[in-house]
Amino acid sequence: MNRGTIWTIVGVIAAILIAWFLVNILFSVLAFVFKLLAVAVVALIVFVILRMVFARRGDSES
Repeated sequence: MNRGTIWTIVGVIAAILIAWFLVNILFSVLAFVFKLLAVAVVALIVFVILRMVFARRGDSES
């Protein structure tokens, strides 16, 4: 094997390792964003339900 072939193999291995690392980070960020979005939706639903429950209680006491 000549020098160019060895550097090509090292370059391919380095590219695979860097890509693996970057994809791992990307999936972590996407998972965090998805969790954040899910929490926001659930919190909004709970807020609307609580607001409706307390609004009904306030109307019946007046």
